[in-house]
Amino acid sequence: MTDTSSNNNAHLQNKLVKDSIDHNQDISAQILRAQTAASNKDNSNNDFTKVQDLPTGTPQGQQTTMPNTEKPTSTDTSVRTERQALFNQRDDINNPHTPETDGNEQTHFGYKTVNKAEKQARVADVFTSVAKKYDIMNDLMSFGIHRLWKRYAISLSGVRAGQHVLDIAGGTGDLAKVFSREVGRNGHVVLSDINAAMLEVGRERLINAGCNNVDFILANAETLAPFDDNSFDLVTISFGLRNVTDKDAALRAMYRVLKPGGRLLILEFSKPVFEPLSKAYDLYSFTALPMMGKLIANDSESYQYLAESIRMHPDQQTLKQMMQQAGFENCDYHNLTAGIVAVHRGFKA
Repeated sequence: MTDTSSNNNAHLQNKLVKDSIDHNQDISAQILRAQTAASNKDNSNNDFTKVQDLPTGTPQGQQTTMPNTEKPTSTDTSVRTERQALFNQRDDINNPHTPETDGNEQTHFGYKTVNKAEKQARVADVFTSVAKKYDIMNDLMSFGIHRLWKRYAISLSGVRAGQHVLDIAGGTGDLAKVFSREVGRNGHVVLSDINAAMLEVGRERLINAGCNNVDFILANAETLAPFDDNSFDLVTISFGLRNVTDKDAALRAMYRVLKPGGRLLILEFSKPVFEPLSKAYDLYSFTALPMMGKLIANDSESYQYLAESIRMHPDQQTLKQMMQQAGFENCDYHNLTAGIVAVHRGFKA
């Protein structure tokens, strides 16, 4: 009787132990399943390997255009909003020259004479045509010397960390790329161009280079409508001023957006100071350039215009006087390659 009772108790204890172990294993399995499910859910939420899950919108620090519909964020933005309303996001944006405003008043397009209202669209056609081959052609046309010209201009800029820089007619972004590095993470660079095709080439190039403190904005150099007064420490325009219809208006706009104490740098083709070089330069410009344009970019007419536009641009002293008339002080210029190119510099008091 005693043996039977002992056996029953042992059997009961074994059963309780087995049931407890099974129960614990079930609980452990449930916890494991719950943890696995939660982990999978988190991974699913944070999984950006699928294209549709990637965030969309403007990359950090890279704005393509100034939106027309931006709402004012403070009481003093009414003027800015009104200015933005005039900003038209097209290749011929914000053209101040129309048949209504200028009538049949004429200007030069290379050696041709055209109505002022037509020039901007003609220039846009030229640079839309050459945008993809622009850097290659620059290297070929100048034998790479344009890089030295730009490096010298940058050395005169005085740009420092934390400053704000506007590069007008910045095209493919040669200067903006350097300024992006110089101003650092606390600085800001705006690459601006009137031509969407050129601006897109520059945008792609600088984004690929990791320049995340640069914005890209379509703007007309004659008005610089998207920008507030006294906004920039440095304004540059490199090989672009000669294409502007009203250069005096452009210089006044540059003066407006500069902060007091800011400086303007203009890098542009000019007049050779050595007569024998001038003749050789003319021969090269009007024979070799259109030929290279035909072979490389399949567009000889655009490069014929570029050569002609250089000859129609004001000489060194005339441009200096124009800068002074726009309000700039302490203006000077530096001839490069015997005056084929000149860097003009002026300051806003």
